[in-house]
Amino acid sequence: MTRHFLFVLGSSRPDGNSELLARKAAEQLPADVEQHWLSLAAHPLPDFEDLRHDSDHARPTEGNEGLLLDATLAATDIVIVSPLYWYSVSAQTKRYLDYWSGWLRTPGVDFKATLAGRTLWGVTAMADEEPVVADPLIGTLNHSAAYMGMRFGGVLLGNGSKPGDVLDDTEALARAKTFFAQEPPLARFPH
Repeated sequence: MTRHFLFVLGSSRPDGNSELLARKAAEQLPADVEQHWLSLAAHPLPDFEDLRHDSDHARPTEGNEGLLLDATLAATDIVIVSPLYWYSVSAQTKRYLDYWSGWLRTPGVDFKATLAGRTLWGVTAMADEEPVVADPLIGTLNHSAAYMGMRFGGVLLGNGSKPGDVLDDTEALARAKTFFAQEPPLARFPH
């Protein structure tokens, strides 16, 4: 199967540090790997309304929700590119993940079975020097992947606050060169 990477950009600003780091990692992908980059700021989703137990769902076919659902289903690898905001993913990214709850119950989509075995990755830039502060973000992505039966490639961490700062993080740039080359294991819950 040809690999198809979906990069879900969760920053409120274009060309932020997380995106710059993700693009450095993506440069290392083989030429035959498809890449699709979608900005959640450019394709905003409304607040998630949990109707799982209240009504029938129809498969969204248009608008930003339809676009994001189709792109998610088409991807073999989903890369969450979100800056570390208050120790976790950005609000836009969290909203996108909340929509997964609705897509789980959308008739004709078979969302969980479709994503099972595929890979979830993360790329984030943070202002803190200590990687441990990103543990809640990493946990969110790992647990989401575990619930879906996906593989988890981990999170590529970089340091940067002001625009472009991450390009000075030589350790993160070195990790970016091999980040997508690893064979990720199935995600597991810690319990």
